[in-house]
Amino acid sequence: MDDPLDVAPTMGSSPVFVDRVFVPDGLAPQAEGRGRWPFTVPAVAAILDGGLALTRPVTFLVGDNGSGKSTLVEAIAEGFGLDSHGGRLGTRRGRPNPEKTPLGEVLRLDVTAAGARMLGGPRARKKGFFLRAETAFTLTENLAGVPGYWEEDTRRMSHGEGFLAILRSMFDAPGFYVLDEPEAALSFTANLHLVALLHELGTTGAQIVCATHSPILAATPGADIVEVGAHGLRRTTWDDLDLVANWRQYLNGPERYLRHLIP
Repeated sequence: MDDPLDVAPTMGSSPVFVDRVFVPDGLAPQAEGRGRWPFTVPAVAAILDGGLALTRPVTFLVGDNGSGKSTLVEAIAEGFGLDSHGGRLGTRRGRPNPEKTPLGEVLRLDVTAAGARMLGGPRARKKGFFLRAETAFTLTENLAGVPGYWEEDTRRMSHGEGFLAILRSMFDAPGFYVLDEPEAALSFTANLHLVALLHELGTTGAQIVCATHSPILAATPGADIVEVGAHGLRRTTWDDLDLVANWRQYLNGPERYLRHLIP
């Protein structure tokens, strides 16, 4: 019987560049290695055991802090040739010979024909970007005004405004885009704008893999949702996410939570 994480319905007609992430048997750590981080993280162990299919244009890995979602997206980014610190595919301005993360060393991607053409093509046609909240500020400082990036002077913008400017400029064509908790820099309204952007990208030929704990982003129409936690990985719906249930309960009665925390 197929692993439930390896089978998911195809959505829409947008081309997908990566359809599966996995660790080959020959690269998988042995018993001793599996006892070390990050392979002790249930979500990473699930990748070792069965891989994860990516068959929709937009995929969200949703989980709490420490669940392993950032570890997964870092390795997926590395598998596509992106720097785990963040940045653009095929750039000459990246870190020289960046060291891969432990999972990135062994994770492999099954790419589609479109993905193979992109990775094997000239530098100018390689469209991909890894944006992580914790390095976004450095990007805005170092790359503002550099040809081929964004024209706006993000140094004169708020953190959130600069973050959205980067997203709009770098995610401007069909490509493979990886995001790690982009909601951290954004207000409620800005997160709604990001939902609209991700949905547009997903319907016009791009593929997005995003780690998040935002119920706003996870509500992007048509997205595939994989919940990451102590159980490992499981596909679910927005309504069935623990994250959504927790937010609903809190917003309906914050005092029920706060009385246990604030004397």
